[in-house]
Amino acid sequence: MTEKTQLPAKLAALLVYSRPVLVFGGMICALAVMWGRNPVIYTVGVSFLVLSMVFDLVDGWFSARFRPNAPLAPLADRLMDKLVYSIIFPVISAGMMWRLLVAHTDPTHGQLLHAIFVLVLCVTVLVRDSFASFMRGFAIRQGTEPENSEYNRLRTIVAAPVSALLYAYAFYIPEGPESWIYFRYSYLGNVSLRVLLFVEILFLVINLGSIAGYCRKYGTACLDELCFGDQVLRRKILAVFPNALTVMNAFMGLIAVFFAYQGRIRESYLMLMGAATFDKLDGALARRLGLTEPLPEETDEKKINMGSIMDDLADAISFCIVPAWIFYITLSQFGEGRFAHLPIGWIAVFYAFMGAVRLVYFTLDKTPIPGFFKGLPTPAAAMLVISPLVIFDQALALSSQRILFWGFFATGTMVFAGIIMNVYPIHYLHMGRTMSRHPWFGRVNLLLLTVSIFTPIFGQICLGYAILYLLSPLYTWRINPEEAARESRRKSMAEG
Repeated sequence: MTEKTQLPAKLAALLVYSRPVLVFGGMICALAVMWGRNPVIYTVGVSFLVLSMVFDLVDGWFSARFRPNAPLAPLADRLMDKLVYSIIFPVISAGMMWRLLVAHTDPTHGQLLHAIFVLVLCVTVLVRDSFASFMRGFAIRQGTEPENSEYNRLRTIVAAPVSALLYAYAFYIPEGPESWIYFRYSYLGNVSLRVLLFVEILFLVINLGSIAGYCRKYGTACLDELCFGDQVLRRKILAVFPNALTVMNAFMGLIAVFFAYQGRIRESYLMLMGAATFDKLDGALARRLGLTEPLPEETDEKKINMGSIMDDLADAISFCIVPAWIFYITLSQFGEGRFAHLPIGWIAVFYAFMGAVRLVYFTLDKTPIPGFFKGLPTPAAAMLVISPLVIFDQALALSSQRILFWGFFATGTMVFAGIIMNVYPIHYLHMGRTMSRHPWFGRVNLLLLTVSIFTPIFGQICLGYAILYLLSPLYTWRINPEEAARESRRKSMAEG
C-alpha cells in the first residue's frame, strides 16, 4: 500500500471501528439523561448516534474504494453492526419505557401501545441478527456463499437512521439550550406517533422479510442437518412459524380493545381485519409446510394438537371475546346512557359464549366439508357485529339523529350473529380458499376496502360486505357437499 492511499485506508478502518465507541457513548449519555434529565447531555447523545449513522452509511464506500481486497472487511463490518445493534436497541427499549413512565405523568393508551410495540421491534431486531449469524455460518459450512438479498440490503441501510430517530424520541428533554443543534433534534423528539409507527412497522417488515429470506434459501438444508432425519422434530421446529402467526392473531384482537377504550372503533375494526388475516395465514402456512398432513406411520384420523388448540384460543379471543367486549365498551361508555335499559352485558356474554360453542363444534366435527363452513364462521361474525358499531361511532361524532337506530341495530346484530353461528345445516363459503383460487377477486376487494378506509362510509361498506357473505348460502345450497369434497381430494392428489 502506497503512502498516498495509507491515510484513506486508515480513515476507512476508523469509520468501521469507531461506531461501537460512539454508540457506547450514546448509551452513557442515555443513562445520564435518565438520571439527571439534562438537555445538553441529550444533545450530545443524539449527536453520537447521528455521527454513528453517518459513519455506517459511508464506511462501505471507503472500504471498497481504498481497501478493495481486504478479506476480513465484510466480516468486520457485520461484527460491528451486531455489536452496535446489541447496544443501542436495548437502550432504546428502556428509553421508551422511561419516557412513558417518567417523562409523561399521564400516558395515553396509544403511547402505551407504542412503547410495547417498540419493545417487540427491538427484540425482533436482536433475534434477526442472531438468526442471520447462524444462517451465514451454516451456509459457509455447506460451501455456499451467503446471498445478500434485497431485504438484507434494505435492513443495512435503514437500521442506523431508525435507531437514531428512536433514540432522539425516547430520551427527548424539553426546554433545552438555545442552539441550532438542539433545535433540529427537538423535531425528532416531538415527531407524531403516526409517523413513528409507520417507520417502525416498515422496519419490522424489513427485518421479518430478512428472516424469511434466510429461511427460504437455507431452511430446508438446515433442518435436514439439525433433525438428523427425525420428521417429528422437524415438524416441531416448523410449527413455530404458524404458531407465531396465531399469537399475532390474538395480539391484534387485544390491540382492538385498547382502541375501543379510546373510542376509535374504526381502528378496532381494522385490527380485527388484521387478526382475520393472520388467522388465514397461519393455516395456509401450516399447509404449505406440510404440517397438516399425517406422517406415513400415522393414520389419517383427525387429531387435536397444540397448534389447533392455540388457533382455537386465538380465535376465541379475537372473534368471540373481543367483539363482545368492544360492543359492551361502545354502548355503555359512549352511548351516554341511551341504552341503560338494555341488558348489554348479558348480550355480550351471550355472543362470546355462542362463539365459543361454535369453535368447539368446529374442532370436534368429524365430517368437515372442504371449502365450506358449517354455520357462520367466527371471523365473519366478528366483522358483522363490529361494522354497525363503526357506523354508530360515526353517528356519535356527527351528533346524528340515527344514534339510537344504529345502537339498537348493533344490539340485534349481536344476538342474531350468536344464533346464526350455531346453525350448522347452513353452509358458508370458505373465503380464504376462494381468494386463493381466484387471486384477482382478493386483490380487487382488498383495493376497494383500502380506499374505503379514507371515506366517511367505511362502516357502511364493511356492513355491506358482511351482509353479502351472510347471504352466500343462497349460492352454496346448490352445491353438493360430497361432490365438493371429492373434487377437493382430487385436486390435492393432483398437486401432490
